[in-house]
Amino acid sequence: MSIKEILEELPKLSREEKRQLWNVLNRELNPEKDEESPEALAAIDEGIRSLESGESTYAIEEVREDEASRQACCI
Repeated sequence: MSIKEILEELPKLSREEKRQLWNVLNRELNPEKDEESPEALAAIDEGIRSLESGESTYAIEEVREDEASRQACCI
């Protein structure tokens, strides 16, 4: 398949298929880099999906402050 044919087919791919293609190409072009484990890639994908779906997010500082206030009230 030529690059022209690939580029013509690219718009037909789903977002997930494009992510998979990106991962394959990234591994092909950067073989010396340490690869992420399948579990790490799945966690990253899940994080992206949750952000895209509008789920609430929290900065680590918010979580630490919340945890500290919970511990302080219960001592």
